Amino acid sequence: MANAVLRSFLPIFSVIFFLTTINVASAKPFSKTVSPSSLGLKKEKLTHLHFFLHDILTGENPTAVQVASAATTNTSSSFFGSVVVIDDLLTAGPDVKSKTVGRAQGMFAFASQSELSLLMTINYVFTEGKFNGSTISILGRNAVFSGVRELPIVGGSGVFRFARGFALLKTHSFDVQLGNAVVEYDVYVLHY
Repeated sequence: MANAVLRSFLPIFSVIFFLTTINVASAKPFSKTVSPSSLGLKKEKLTHLHFFLHDILTGENPTAVQVASAATTNTSSSFFGSVVVIDDLLTAGPDVKSKTVGRAQGMFAFASQSELSLLMTINYVFTEGKFNGSTISILGRNAVFSGVRELPIVGGSGVFRFARGFALLKTHSFDVQLGNAVVEYDVYVLHY
């Protein structure tokens, strides 16, 4: 009887096996080599961007908010273990009322036990001119009290698709009482 039941399901198993092999055979390959021109990529160029980031921790509408901390963060001289999410304004000049060119959106973590050093993962979202809607992604270490800091560009989107390069940061101003800062950026980005 078991053989009879098995024989009655055999046509169903055959159809399922047949359909599975057709689906596998028609699936796209996992990887293949493509020509850069097939994606519309032309000659690579180097663009220099200069702007100011406004990191506001206080007031009615802060742009940097602490979202996590370790049990020892409050006793740490370097705020080790604190995580801050940002949506900072980017402007053409150092004044917050300067022309807006975008936003810095992402997070940073205080990642050193001995000095004020941040691990930054930030997207610079541009809203101005030919870069409107494009982004640059930065991931790196920011030793806050160094005169000039260098962070790597690890990617981008829109005009900055396939981006790579670096950003030089220097503190333009810092309010010790409030913790608010204005940081000047010189960004050098290779893209197509």
